[in-house]
Amino acid sequence: LMDVRMPVMDGLTAAKHIRASKHEDSERIPIIAMTANAFSEDIKQTQESGMNAHLSKPIDVDVLYSTIGCLISGSC
Repeated sequence: LMDVRMPVMDGLTAAKHIRASKHEDSERIPIIAMTANAFSEDIKQTQESGMNAHLSKPIDVDVLYSTIGCLISGSC
């Protein structure tokens, strides 16, 4: 779960760094954006940064669980 608005490095930049790293899991580890930003351009930015999903706050727990399940099972 990645907070998009973090103080030192925002979540978009952090996701880009994760995806660009040489770690063997860097391309497949699921990253889910958690943010109050819910406009289509915000969702596009999270996708472009390499995040797998975008959840808007306040978080709906059922949607969170469903998203995590989908990403873990690979059925998204």
